[in-house]
Amino acid sequence: MSGDRMRRVDEAVREVLSDAVAKDLKDPRVGFVTVTDVRTSPDLRHARVYVSVLGTAEEREASLAGLRSAHGYLQGRVGAELRLKHTPQLDFLYDDTAERAQRLERLLAHRPDPAA
Repeated sequence: MSGDRMRRVDEAVREVLSDAVAKDLKDPRVGFVTVTDVRTSPDLRHARVYVSVLGTAEEREASLAGLRSAHGYLQGRVGAELRLKHTPQLDFLYDDTAERAQRLERLLAHRPDPAA
């Protein structure tokens, strides 16, 4: 499958999941969750779904548990809304990009000036 088509599939899956998480999930464990990225395997049988969660580490784990619990429903939404040969098995992972960026900014802010 071409890289361009894979990107379109990933983006379409991300949009469906973002909509479903924001509007349809009623699980109280799922807090403020944003679907940041989706990476499907070339055969479309598996998809890694990266999410960011606003809150503490405990709230993050609870949200991930809620998403994993709802994976059947979410997978069904993807299958119903997208015409794919296979509906991918969803695996929810925490996206720590924002935390890594903040850590890097803190490190750079405390770095001594080499020109001094």
